[in-house]
Amino acid sequence: MKKKLHSILRLLRPRHWVKNFAIFAAITFGGQLTDPNILWDVILGFLVFCTISSGIYVINDIFDVKNDRLHPFKKFRPLASKEVTVPEAALIAFLLIAASMVSSYFIQFPFFLITVVYLILQLAYSMFLKHTAVIDILALAGGYILRVYAGEVLTGYHISVWLLLTTISLSLFLAVGKRRRELTLVSEHKGIQIAEIRRSLSHYSERLLDVYASIFASSTFISYSLFTFYENASNTNSITNNLFFSEFLPSYLQRKWLMITIIPVVYGLMRYLQDIYEKHEGESPERIIFKDKPLFATLVVWIILLIFIIYVIGA
Repeated sequence: MKKKLHSILRLLRPRHWVKNFAIFAAITFGGQLTDPNILWDVILGFLVFCTISSGIYVINDIFDVKNDRLHPFKKFRPLASKEVTVPEAALIAFLLIAASMVSSYFIQFPFFLITVVYLILQLAYSMFLKHTAVIDILALAGGYILRVYAGEVLTGYHISVWLLLTTISLSLFLAVGKRRRELTLVSEHKGIQIAEIRRSLSHYSERLLDVYASIFASSTFISYSLFTFYENASNTNSITNNLFFSEFLPSYLQRKWLMITIIPVVYGLMRYLQDIYEKHEGESPERIIFKDKPLFATLVVWIILLIFIIYVIGA
């Protein structure tokens, strides 16, 4: 029984829930983390996305079960290894998706609509979008972007266009890195036909994905830098309300503190690229975050700096 429960837990991929923290982007950058009512709605939204994403992962595994059994690593997944049967997985997916849909409806109707769009996109990805080159990358990135939009809907705070462009660029960068690692991984194993594992992979070359990665890493850096330069967080609920710092700093400097966070972002991008090209990682972004200690530490530093600047200094 314990082994079965462990297999079901693996099937839900709780490690991937870290992606759903993107839903906190709007409330964090909007300076509303100290508002308990809005924060509670976002936490509920986070739980809904954890539930629905796990349900979608199960459905994706059901669609991919035959191909996964040919994959050098995915063959050990609960469905591919027959630790969980397809009917059991289908029931689990139905319960998770139904629960998330009902919960999202009662949280907020616009949030429910975002959840429906997310579900449709992910189902379309599992059924046919992932088999089409380029479209599969755009669909993967779309999942990240919808999480950020869900946070906007829940808070009523609209993130700046530069932060939105950062989200889009970073999402595409992570999606390309995932495909780059998958292609390298499959190519390393002789006797495996790439098209049998994932049809879209056969239409990519490592050189093409390298160009994509370079483009989106650069656009992430540029977009985020412009966001920190132009963002005016004077309307945020900072703890000090700028009273202490305004006595000592010129106003133009007070508006530029967010630019400090460019440093960990640049290092994070460079470190992630190193993981892809030197350590041959990238197939699972969330695994890299927890596995690569310097990268994880960089993420923590970035979050601490961000909260301190927005909520203490007031940017």
